[in-house]
Amino acid sequence: MRKHTGENTRGRIRSEWGTLKEVAIHRPGFEMFLGLLNPEASLYERAFNRHSAIAEHRRFEEMLKDDFGIKVVKLRDAVLKAADRNAELRAMLIDNAMGALGYLGDPKKAKAARAELKKNVNVYDSDHFFDILVSRPTIDLHGTRKNEPAQLRITSTDPLTNLYFMRDQQLVTDKGVFISRMAKPQRRHETELTKLLWKALGIKIVHEAEENAIIEGGDFMPMKDFALLGEGDRTNAAGVSQMLKYGADFDEVAVVHQPSHPLMPGSEPDPMLDMHLDMYFNVAGSSTVVGSGLLMRHASVDVYQKEGRGRYSKARGRQSLYEYIKGKGFNIIELSTLEQLSYASNFLCVKDGVIIAISTELIAKSSLEYIALKARADPHRYGALHAEMSKEYNRFRSTGQIFPHSRELLENGIDFYAVNLQNLTGGYGGAHCMTAPIERS
Repeated sequence: MRKHTGENTRGRIRSEWGTLKEVAIHRPGFEMFLGLLNPEASLYERAFNRHSAIAEHRRFEEMLKDDFGIKVVKLRDAVLKAADRNAELRAMLIDNAMGALGYLGDPKKAKAARAELKKNVNVYDSDHFFDILVSRPTIDLHGTRKNEPAQLRITSTDPLTNLYFMRDQQLVTDKGVFISRMAKPQRRHETELTKLLWKALGIKIVHEAEENAIIEGGDFMPMKDFALLGEGDRTNAAGVSQMLKYGADFDEVAVVHQPSHPLMPGSEPDPMLDMHLDMYFNVAGSSTVVGSGLLMRHASVDVYQKEGRGRYSKARGRQSLYEYIKGKGFNIIELSTLEQLSYASNFLCVKDGVIIAISTELIAKSSLEYIALKARADPHRYGALHAEMSKEYNRFRSTGQIFPHSRELLENGIDFYAVNLQNLTGGYGGAHCMTAPIERS
Protein backbone atom coordinates (compact mmCIF):
# COMPACT_ATOMS: atom_id res chain seq x y z
CA MET A 1 0.00 0.00 0.00
CA ARG A 2 1.41 3.39 -1.00
CA LYS A 3 2.45 5.81 1.74
CA HIS A 4 1.68 9.50 1.49
CA THR A 5 4.62 11.81 1.97
CA GLY A 6 5.00 15.53 2.54
CA GLU A 7 2.73 18.00 4.28
CA ASN A 8 -0.90 18.60 3.45
CA THR A 9 -1.90 21.77 1.67
CA ARG A 10 -4.87 23.92 2.68
CA GLY A 11 -8.14 22.31 1.70
CA ARG A 12 -6.64 18.82 1.37
CA ILE A 13 -6.64 16.44 4.34
CA ARG A 14 -5.34 12.88 4.44
CA SER A 15 -5.81 11.87 8.07
CA GLU A 16 -8.04 12.73 10.99
CA TRP A 17 -5.03 12.75 13.34
CA GLY A 18 -2.79 15.16 11.44
CA THR A 19 -1.98 18.25 13.52
CA LEU A 20 -4.84 20.70 13.04
CA LYS A 21 -3.46 24.01 11.75
CA GLU A 22 -6.54 25.86 10.53
CA VAL A 23 -10.26 25.33 11.08
CA ALA A 24 -13.55 27.05 10.17
CA ILE A 25 -16.42 27.60 12.59
CA HIS A 26 -19.66 29.59 12.70
CA ARG A 27 -20.73 31.45 15.82
CA PRO A 28 -24.51 30.89 16.07
CA GLY A 29 -26.65 34.01 16.06
CA PHE A 30 -30.30 34.96 15.69
CA GLU A 31 -30.97 31.85 13.59
CA MET A 32 -30.54 29.74 16.75
CA PHE A 33 -33.38 31.72 18.37
CA LEU A 34 -35.59 30.78 15.43
CA GLY A 35 -34.56 27.14 15.75
CA LEU A 36 -35.38 27.01 19.43
CA LEU A 37 -38.96 28.13 18.76
CA ASN A 38 -39.50 24.52 17.65
CA PRO A 39 -36.43 22.37 18.38
CA GLU A 40 -37.73 19.17 16.78
CA ALA A 41 -38.67 20.85 13.49
CA SER A 42 -35.21 22.44 13.47
CA LEU A 43 -33.53 19.00 13.81
CA TYR A 44 -32.43 19.84 17.37
CA GLU A 45 -32.42 17.11 19.98
CA ARG A 46 -33.84 19.21 22.79
CA ALA A 47 -34.44 22.72 24.10
CA PHE A 48 -31.41 24.53 25.54
CA ASN A 49 -30.24 27.97 26.65
CA ARG A 50 -29.22 30.02 23.62
CA HIS A 51 -27.04 32.55 25.44
CA SER A 52 -25.21 29.79 27.28
CA ALA A 53 -24.72 27.95 23.99
CA ILE A 54 -23.11 31.02 22.41
CA ALA A 55 -20.85 31.41 25.47
CA GLU A 56 -19.83 27.74 25.14
CA HIS A 57 -19.01 28.32 21.48
CA ARG A 58 -16.85 31.31 22.37
CA ARG A 59 -14.92 29.31 24.98
CA PHE A 60 -14.45 26.47 22.48
CA GLU A 61 -12.98 28.92 19.97
CA GLU A 62 -10.64 30.31 22.63
CA MET A 63 -9.44 26.79 23.46
CA LEU A 64 -8.66 26.11 19.82
CA LYS A 65 -6.66 29.32 19.51
CA ASP A 66 -5.08 29.73 22.94
CA ASP A 67 -4.38 26.14 23.97
CA PHE A 68 -3.43 24.71 20.59
CA GLY A 69 -2.42 27.68 18.44
CA ILE A 70 -4.92 26.76 15.73
CA LYS A 71 -5.92 29.45 13.26
CA VAL A 72 -9.69 29.85 13.59
CA VAL A 73 -11.67 31.21 10.62
CA LYS A 74 -15.18 32.41 11.40
CA LEU A 75 -17.63 31.95 8.54
CA ARG A 76 -19.33 35.33 8.82
CA ASP A 77 -16.13 37.32 9.25
CA ALA A 78 -14.33 35.58 6.39
CA VAL A 79 -17.20 35.93 3.89
CA LEU A 80 -17.94 39.57 4.76
CA LYS A 81 -14.30 40.61 4.68
CA ALA A 82 -13.84 38.99 1.29
CA ALA A 83 -17.11 40.43 -0.06
CA ASP A 84 -16.03 43.95 0.91
CA ARG A 85 -12.80 43.69 -1.07
CA ASN A 86 -13.87 41.37 -3.90
CA ALA A 87 -16.64 42.60 -6.20
CA GLU A 88 -17.21 39.14 -7.69
CA LEU A 89 -17.74 37.50 -4.32
CA ARG A 90 -20.03 40.31 -3.14
CA ALA A 91 -22.08 39.89 -6.34
CA MET A 92 -22.38 36.14 -5.58
CA LEU A 93 -23.47 36.92 -2.02
CA ILE A 94 -26.12 39.37 -3.28
CA ASP A 95 -27.40 37.00 -5.97
CA ASN A 96 -27.75 34.17 -3.46
CA ALA A 97 -29.55 36.46 -1.03
CA MET A 98 -31.98 37.64 -3.73
CA GLY A 99 -32.78 34.02 -4.46
CA ALA A 100 -33.40 33.30 -0.78
CA LEU A 101 -35.76 36.27 -0.29
CA GLY A 102 -39.41 35.46 -0.98
CA TYR A 103 -42.53 37.55 -1.51
CA LEU A 104 -46.21 36.71 -1.09
CA GLY A 105 -49.28 38.63 -2.18
CA ASP A 106 -49.83 41.09 -4.99
CA PRO A 107 -47.40 40.14 -7.80
CA LYS A 108 -47.04 43.78 -8.89
CA LYS A 109 -46.11 44.88 -5.37
CA ALA A 110 -43.74 41.93 -5.02
CA LYS A 111 -42.04 42.87 -8.30
CA ALA A 112 -41.77 46.48 -7.21
CA ALA A 113 -40.35 45.51 -3.80
CA ARG A 114 -37.71 43.29 -5.38
CA ALA A 115 -36.80 46.01 -7.87
CA GLU A 116 -36.43 48.50 -5.01
CA LEU A 117 -34.07 46.15 -3.20
CA LYS A 118 -31.98 45.63 -6.34
CA LYS A 119 -31.82 49.39 -6.87
CA ASN A 120 -30.40 49.86 -3.38
CA VAL A 121 -27.88 47.00 -3.24
CA ASN A 122 -24.99 49.45 -3.04
CA VAL A 123 -26.60 51.12 -0.02
CA TYR A 124 -26.64 47.96 2.05
CA ASP A 125 -23.56 46.49 3.68
CA SER A 126 -22.63 42.88 3.04
CA ASP A 127 -24.02 41.89 6.46
CA HIS A 128 -27.49 42.66 5.13
CA PHE A 129 -27.26 39.97 2.47
CA PHE A 130 -25.51 37.48 4.75
CA ASP A 131 -28.42 37.79 7.20
CA ILE A 132 -30.93 37.27 4.40
CA LEU A 133 -29.19 34.02 3.51
CA VAL A 134 -29.19 32.84 7.13
CA SER A 135 -32.78 33.82 7.99
CA ARG A 136 -34.36 33.19 4.53
CA PRO A 137 -37.26 35.64 5.04
CA THR A 138 -40.53 35.84 3.11
CA ILE A 139 -42.33 39.20 3.01
CA ASP A 140 -46.12 39.01 2.91
CA LEU A 141 -47.66 41.84 0.87
CA HIS A 142 -51.28 40.78 1.35
CA GLY A 143 -53.93 42.96 2.94
CA THR A 144 -52.93 46.41 1.70
CA ARG A 145 -54.91 48.98 -0.24
CA LYS A 146 -53.82 50.05 -3.69
CA ASN A 147 -51.91 53.20 -2.79
CA GLU A 148 -50.93 52.37 0.77
CA PRO A 149 -47.63 50.86 1.95
CA ALA A 150 -47.67 47.17 2.76
CA GLN A 151 -48.28 46.10 6.32
CA LEU A 152 -45.07 44.39 7.43
CA ARG A 153 -45.48 40.63 7.81
CA ILE A 154 -42.28 38.60 7.65
CA THR A 155 -41.89 34.85 8.02
CA SER A 156 -38.76 32.73 7.88
CA THR A 157 -38.74 29.50 5.86
CA ASP A 158 -36.03 26.96 6.70
CA PRO A 159 -33.65 29.43 8.39
CA LEU A 160 -30.14 28.01 8.69
CA THR A 161 -30.53 26.96 12.31
CA ASN A 162 -27.92 24.20 11.99
CA LEU A 163 -25.26 26.31 10.32
CA TYR A 164 -22.98 26.13 13.36
CA PHE A 165 -22.44 22.44 12.57
CA MET A 166 -19.74 23.32 10.04
CA ARG A 167 -18.52 19.76 9.40
CA ASP A 168 -21.42 18.71 7.25
CA GLN A 169 -21.50 21.17 4.33
CA GLN A 170 -18.36 19.67 2.77
CA LEU A 171 -15.96 16.75 2.86
CA VAL A 172 -12.32 17.85 2.97
CA THR A 173 -10.45 14.92 1.45
CA ASP A 174 -6.96 14.10 0.20
CA LYS A 175 -8.11 15.43 -3.18
CA GLY A 176 -9.73 18.66 -2.01
CA VAL A 177 -13.04 20.20 -0.97
CA PHE A 178 -16.12 18.23 -2.05
CA ILE A 179 -19.32 20.22 -1.48
CA SER A 180 -22.17 18.32 0.13
CA ARG A 181 -25.81 18.12 -0.84
CA MET A 182 -27.62 18.07 2.48
CA ALA A 183 -30.27 15.43 3.18
CA LYS A 184 -32.84 17.53 5.03
CA PRO A 185 -34.67 20.60 3.65
CA GLN A 186 -33.85 22.47 6.87
CA ARG A 187 -30.15 22.27 5.91
CA ARG A 188 -30.22 22.18 2.11
CA HIS A 189 -29.30 25.85 1.65
CA GLU A 190 -26.31 25.97 4.02
CA THR A 191 -23.85 25.29 1.21
CA GLU A 192 -24.87 28.56 -0.48
CA LEU A 193 -22.91 30.29 2.28
CA THR A 194 -20.11 27.79 2.83
CA LYS A 195 -19.21 27.78 -0.87
CA LEU A 196 -18.56 31.50 -0.46
CA LEU A 197 -16.25 30.67 2.45
CA TRP A 198 -14.04 28.41 0.34
CA LYS A 199 -13.93 31.03 -2.40
CA ALA A 200 -13.04 33.68 0.19
CA LEU A 201 -10.18 31.45 1.39
CA GLY A 202 -8.95 30.93 -2.15
CA ILE A 203 -9.40 27.17 -1.88
CA LYS A 204 -10.61 25.32 -4.96
CA ILE A 205 -13.71 23.16 -4.84
CA VAL A 206 -13.06 19.86 -6.64
CA HIS A 207 -16.73 18.90 -7.01
CA GLU A 208 -20.22 19.73 -5.82
CA ALA A 209 -22.69 16.89 -5.25
CA GLU A 210 -25.49 17.09 -7.80
CA GLU A 211 -28.78 15.66 -9.01
CA ASN A 212 -30.03 12.89 -6.72
CA ALA A 213 -26.87 12.66 -4.60
CA ILE A 214 -27.10 13.17 -0.84
CA ILE A 215 -23.86 13.39 1.12
CA GLU A 216 -22.72 15.13 4.34
CA GLY A 217 -19.32 15.71 5.93
CA GLY A 218 -20.14 14.04 9.25
CA ASP A 219 -20.09 10.72 7.39
CA PHE A 220 -16.45 11.07 6.30
CA MET A 221 -13.25 10.03 8.11
CA PRO A 222 -9.83 10.25 6.40
CA MET A 223 -7.43 7.59 7.72
CA LYS A 224 -4.21 8.28 5.71
CA ASP A 225 -4.08 5.39 3.22
CA PHE A 226 -7.81 4.73 3.38
CA ALA A 227 -11.00 6.55 4.30
CA LEU A 228 -14.35 5.71 5.84
CA LEU A 229 -17.57 7.00 4.30
CA GLY A 230 -20.91 6.43 5.98
CA GLU A 231 -24.00 5.61 3.94
CA GLY A 232 -27.49 5.92 5.40
CA ASP A 233 -29.96 8.63 6.37
CA ARG A 234 -27.64 11.55 5.51
CA THR A 235 -25.54 10.06 2.69
CA ASN A 236 -27.03 7.91 -0.07
CA ALA A 237 -25.58 5.57 -2.69
CA ALA A 238 -25.49 8.32 -5.34
CA GLY A 239 -23.52 10.51 -2.94
CA VAL A 240 -21.05 7.68 -2.34
CA SER A 241 -20.71 7.12 -6.09
CA GLN A 242 -19.95 10.79 -6.81
CA MET A 243 -17.51 10.96 -3.93
CA LEU A 244 -15.58 7.96 -5.24
CA LYS A 245 -15.53 9.40 -8.76
CA TYR A 246 -14.66 13.03 -7.99
CA GLY A 247 -13.66 13.49 -4.36
CA ALA A 248 -11.26 10.75 -3.25
CA ASP A 249 -7.75 9.61 -4.09
CA PHE A 250 -7.23 7.19 -1.19
CA ASP A 251 -5.99 3.68 -1.93
CA GLU A 252 -9.15 2.34 -0.35
CA VAL A 253 -12.55 3.68 0.72
CA ALA A 254 -14.67 1.66 3.15
CA VAL A 255 -18.37 2.44 2.83
CA VAL A 256 -19.99 2.00 6.26
CA HIS A 257 -23.70 1.24 6.17
CA GLN A 258 -25.62 2.99 8.94
CA PRO A 259 -26.85 0.34 11.38
CA SER A 260 -30.27 0.23 12.96
CA HIS A 261 -29.85 0.33 16.70
CA PRO A 262 -29.85 -3.26 18.03
CA LEU A 263 -31.80 -2.18 21.12
CA MET A 264 -34.75 -1.02 19.01
CA PRO A 265 -37.26 -3.09 17.00
CA GLY A 266 -35.77 -3.75 13.58
CA SER A 267 -38.82 -2.52 11.69
CA GLU A 268 -38.79 0.87 13.45
CA PRO A 269 -35.29 2.38 13.33
CA ASP A 270 -34.53 5.87 14.57
CA PRO A 271 -31.78 7.19 12.27
CA MET A 272 -31.20 10.23 14.49
CA LEU A 273 -29.50 7.99 17.08
CA ASP A 274 -26.52 7.53 14.74
CA MET A 275 -27.32 9.95 11.93
CA HIS A 276 -23.67 10.41 10.92
CA LEU A 277 -20.65 8.15 11.23
CA ASP A 278 -19.08 10.61 13.69
CA MET A 279 -22.05 10.17 16.02
CA TYR A 280 -20.85 6.67 16.93
CA PHE A 281 -17.23 6.50 15.68
CA ASN A 282 -14.18 8.78 15.73
CA VAL A 283 -10.40 8.77 15.50
CA ALA A 284 -8.23 9.69 18.50
CA GLY A 285 -4.85 9.06 16.89
CA SER A 286 -2.85 7.08 14.37
CA SER A 287 -3.35 3.87 16.35
CA THR A 288 -6.58 4.40 18.31
CA VAL A 289 -10.25 4.86 17.48
CA VAL A 290 -13.25 5.39 19.74
CA GLY A 291 -16.75 4.15 19.08
CA SER A 292 -19.84 2.31 20.13
CA GLY A 293 -18.80 -1.34 20.08
CA LEU A 294 -22.45 -2.33 19.73
CA LEU A 295 -23.03 -0.20 16.63
CA MET A 296 -19.60 -0.92 15.12
CA ARG A 297 -20.36 -4.65 15.25
CA HIS A 298 -23.71 -4.10 13.51
CA ALA A 299 -22.45 -1.65 10.87
CA SER A 300 -21.54 -3.54 7.69
CA VAL A 301 -18.71 -2.36 5.44
CA ASP A 302 -18.18 -2.59 1.69
CA VAL A 303 -14.58 -2.00 0.62
CA TYR A 304 -13.76 -0.12 -2.58
CA GLN A 305 -10.19 -0.32 -3.89
CA LYS A 306 -8.64 2.26 -6.17
CA GLU A 307 -8.00 1.15 -9.74
CA GLY A 308 -7.15 4.49 -11.30
CA ARG A 309 -8.05 8.16 -11.30
CA GLY A 310 -11.68 8.40 -10.21
CA ARG A 311 -12.15 4.63 -10.50
CA TYR A 312 -12.80 2.28 -7.59
CA SER A 313 -13.88 -1.34 -7.69
CA LYS A 314 -15.88 -3.06 -4.98
CA ALA A 315 -14.11 -5.93 -3.26
CA ARG A 316 -15.95 -9.16 -2.57
CA GLY A 317 -17.54 -9.87 0.76
CA ARG A 318 -18.70 -7.73 3.65
CA GLN A 319 -17.47 -7.34 7.18
CA SER A 320 -18.42 -5.27 10.18
CA LEU A 321 -16.86 -1.90 10.89
CA TYR A 322 -15.40 -3.42 14.06
CA GLU A 323 -13.70 -6.21 12.09
CA TYR A 324 -12.49 -3.85 9.40
CA ILE A 325 -10.87 -1.38 11.83
CA LYS A 326 -9.33 -4.19 13.87
CA GLY A 327 -7.91 -5.59 10.66
CA LYS A 328 -6.23 -2.23 10.00
CA GLY A 329 -4.38 -2.57 13.31
CA PHE A 330 -6.22 0.09 15.33
CA ASN A 331 -6.96 -0.21 19.03
CA ILE A 332 -10.66 0.31 19.75
CA ILE A 333 -11.93 2.11 22.84
CA GLU A 334 -15.54 1.04 23.19
CA LEU A 335 -18.30 3.39 24.32
CA SER A 336 -21.45 2.40 26.14
CA THR A 337 -24.85 3.30 24.68
CA LEU A 338 -25.26 6.15 27.18
CA GLU A 339 -21.82 7.57 26.33
CA GLN A 340 -22.50 7.32 22.60
CA LEU A 341 -25.85 9.10 22.91
CA SER A 342 -24.17 11.75 25.09
CA TYR A 343 -21.87 12.70 22.19
CA ALA A 344 -18.74 11.02 23.56
CA SER A 345 -17.59 10.08 20.05
CA ASN A 346 -18.06 13.60 18.72
CA PHE A 347 -14.68 14.86 19.96
CA LEU A 348 -12.12 16.72 17.86
CA CYS A 349 -8.66 15.24 17.32
CA VAL A 350 -6.24 18.20 17.28
CA LYS A 351 -3.09 16.13 16.81
CA ASP A 352 -1.99 12.51 17.05
CA GLY A 353 -3.16 11.22 20.42
CA VAL A 354 -4.67 14.53 21.63
CA ILE A 355 -8.39 15.27 21.54
CA ILE A 356 -10.82 17.96 22.65
CA ALA A 357 -13.48 15.84 24.28
CA ILE A 358 -16.96 16.79 25.43
CA SER A 359 -17.65 16.70 29.16
CA THR A 360 -20.02 13.78 28.75
CA GLU A 361 -20.86 13.69 32.46
CA LEU A 362 -22.69 17.01 32.03
CA ILE A 363 -24.86 15.66 29.22
CA ALA A 364 -25.57 12.08 30.32
CA LYS A 365 -28.57 12.97 32.49
CA SER A 366 -30.30 15.03 29.79
CA SER A 367 -29.59 12.30 27.21
CA LEU A 368 -31.18 9.74 29.52
CA GLU A 369 -34.17 12.02 30.09
CA TYR A 370 -34.57 12.52 26.34
CA ILE A 371 -34.79 8.75 25.73
CA ALA A 372 -37.00 8.34 28.83
CA LEU A 373 -39.48 10.80 27.32
CA LYS A 374 -39.50 8.80 24.08
CA ALA A 375 -39.89 5.53 26.01
CA ARG A 376 -42.93 6.85 27.87
CA ALA A 377 -44.54 7.85 24.57
CA ASP A 378 -43.55 4.63 22.75
CA PRO A 379 -42.36 1.90 25.14
CA HIS A 380 -42.27 -0.79 22.45
CA ARG A 381 -39.84 1.22 20.37
CA TYR A 382 -37.63 2.81 23.05
CA GLY A 383 -38.16 0.68 26.17
CA ALA A 384 -35.11 -1.61 25.84
CA LEU A 385 -32.87 1.31 24.89
CA HIS A 386 -34.00 3.28 27.92
CA ALA A 387 -33.53 0.30 30.25
CA GLU A 388 -29.93 -0.20 29.08
CA MET A 389 -29.10 3.50 29.40
CA SER A 390 -30.60 3.64 32.90
CA LYS A 391 -28.44 0.70 33.99
CA GLU A 392 -25.34 2.35 32.56
CA TYR A 393 -26.17 5.69 34.15
CA ASN A 394 -26.42 4.10 37.60
CA ARG A 395 -23.10 2.34 37.06
CA PHE A 396 -21.37 5.56 36.01
CA ARG A 397 -22.76 7.39 39.04
CA SER A 398 -21.26 4.79 41.34
CA THR A 399 -17.88 4.42 39.61
CA GLY A 400 -17.29 7.91 38.18
CA GLN A 401 -15.94 6.24 35.03
CA ILE A 402 -17.47 7.96 32.01
CA PHE A 403 -15.75 9.06 28.81
CA PRO A 404 -13.42 10.92 28.60
CA HIS A 405 -12.63 10.20 32.26
CA SER A 406 -11.85 6.57 31.57
CA ARG A 407 -8.92 4.21 32.08
CA GLU A 408 -8.99 3.16 28.44
CA LEU A 409 -7.88 6.59 27.22
CA LEU A 410 -4.92 6.57 29.61
CA GLU A 411 -4.01 3.00 28.69
CA ASN A 412 -3.96 3.95 25.00
CA GLY A 413 -1.86 7.05 25.60
CA ILE A 414 -4.60 9.51 24.57
CA ASP A 415 -4.52 12.97 26.16
CA PHE A 416 -7.79 14.86 26.38
CA TYR A 417 -8.93 18.40 27.07
CA ALA A 418 -12.54 18.44 28.26
CA VAL A 419 -14.90 21.19 27.09
CA ASN A 420 -18.41 21.98 28.31
CA LEU A 421 -20.84 21.84 25.37
CA GLN A 422 -23.90 21.09 27.48
CA ASN A 423 -26.14 23.46 25.54
CA LEU A 424 -24.59 23.30 22.08
CA THR A 425 -25.02 19.52 21.94
CA GLY A 426 -28.76 20.15 22.24
CA GLY A 427 -28.62 20.93 18.52
CA TYR A 428 -27.59 17.28 17.88
CA GLY A 429 -23.82 17.50 17.54
CA GLY A 430 -20.54 18.21 19.29
CA ALA A 431 -16.96 19.41 18.78
CA HIS A 432 -16.36 17.35 15.64
CA CYS A 433 -19.63 18.46 14.06
CA MET A 434 -18.91 22.14 14.77
CA THR A 435 -15.58 22.30 12.93
CA ALA A 436 -14.65 22.31 9.25
CA PRO A 437 -10.96 21.43 8.96
CA ILE A 438 -9.02 23.57 6.52
CA GLU A 439 -5.48 22.32 7.07
CA ARG A 440 -3.81 19.47 8.92
CA SER A 441 -0.09 18.74 8.73
